[in-house]
Amino acid sequence: MIKIRRYRKGDAPLLWSLFFNTVRNVNIKDYSQAQVEAWAPTGFNAEIWANKIEDLNPFVAEVKGKIAGYADIQHDGLIDHFFCDMAFQGKGVGKALMQALFSEGSQSGLNLYHAHVSITARPFFERMGFNVVKEQQVNIRSAVITNFLMERVETKGN
Repeated sequence: MIKIRRYRKGDAPLLWSLFFNTVRNVNIKDYSQAQVEAWAPTGFNAEIWANKIEDLNPFVAEVKGKIAGYADIQHDGLIDHFFCDMAFQGKGVGKALMQALFSEGSQSGLNLYHAHVSITARPFFERMGFNVVKEQQVNIRSAVITNFLMERVETKGN
């Protein structure tokens, strides 16, 4: 059973661990060691992370009380963070999170969702109805990383 809830104070360290381990252990299949180290650096400032996550106010997915993933939706339809723990990938966590984002967006009157999606996450986002707008080269802490600007436009029946 997947439970979706809002971020709570105290979640930040667990979300950092999930983010770090996902980038380092899952995204490594599509990116170099230098790229994943720049994207998820060791020793990243915990206070900066906590402030960032609090500002994002993500949805958090739990399975049997364990955090299995998190994702946010911003007022303009931007999905900034979308990460699932590697142990829970392919088990409906991502879909449940995406449905929570779409529900939130619908309640806010959004009809356009957009995200900067990794090579690794691109197939999942395509299955969720997103289309590639363009491929991008993004500079993160001195590493250039390829990702994709993807969009989903809501129409009746999406």
